[in-house]
Amino acid sequence: MHPILFSAGPITIYSYGVLLAAAYLSGLWLAVRRAKAAGIDGNRIMDLLIWVIIAALVGAKALLFIVDFNHFTSSWDEFTTLLRSGGVFYGGLIAAIAVGLYQLRKHHLPLWPSSDLFAPGIALGYMVGRLGCLMAGCCYGKPTDVAWAVTFTDPAANFNVGTPLNVALHPTQLYESAAGLVLLVALLLIEKRPGSFPGRTVWSFAFLYSVLRFVIEFYRGDDRGLVFDALSTSQFISVVLAPVSLFMLWYLSRANRPAAPEVASTAQVPRKPRFS
Repeated sequence: MHPILFSAGPITIYSYGVLLAAAYLSGLWLAVRRAKAAGIDGNRIMDLLIWVIIAALVGAKALLFIVDFNHFTSSWDEFTTLLRSGGVFYGGLIAAIAVGLYQLRKHHLPLWPSSDLFAPGIALGYMVGRLGCLMAGCCYGKPTDVAWAVTFTDPAANFNVGTPLNVALHPTQLYESAAGLVLLVALLLIEKRPGSFPGRTVWSFAFLYSVLRFVIEFYRGDDRGLVFDALSTSQFISVVLAPVSLFMLWYLSRANRPAAPEVASTAQVPRKPRFS
């Protein structure tokens, strides 16, 4: 695609960086808007989410470095490619959750209701961010002959992230962007269903994302490390996250279920006053 939007002397503007910024800003916008609609101070949410975004950036890079440790430590030139690589979404998500928990406590905000407010913003940001992956050529798919395959030809994509050139590949970046759209719509619809309880939106996001990501990983062609020589790192995390999400949905639904009223005997029921 177009890894480099334009260059002006020593300044180079990369497509991935621009779309990553757009992803964070769009997710931030939606989260702040939803928070204000819920009566929460937008400035507090803005401060919280800025720290979460920083944590997500660092966490995504950190997990990428861990899963491809041998590659990035093979030479200084390879290590510098880490700065041009997108990172692993799960790494960013885990770091964002850890910092988000601290920030929620710092700002005295309720855990599950606040998390429900932020979840659709994460889905929106994910949808936009994966378009940046498409432009950069990272997170590419396996060779294929499907009609919707994409072929990368820009040498910058191969130099920056090792994208195969002139080979028809599964557009896994578009698969994941579409998954973000599905998540966003699904979460907004889930919120409108009766029987809502705190935590339902965020844990529904965790479950749906883990399932979608597990499936899409079969079509990825880039090296992401293997766990037990069978599952990619993201698939392994998905296998753990999916049942945890289902358990939390069950647990929170029961914890927030109204208690059944006790039925008193006829002798114990006081006579209702004639006038009140």
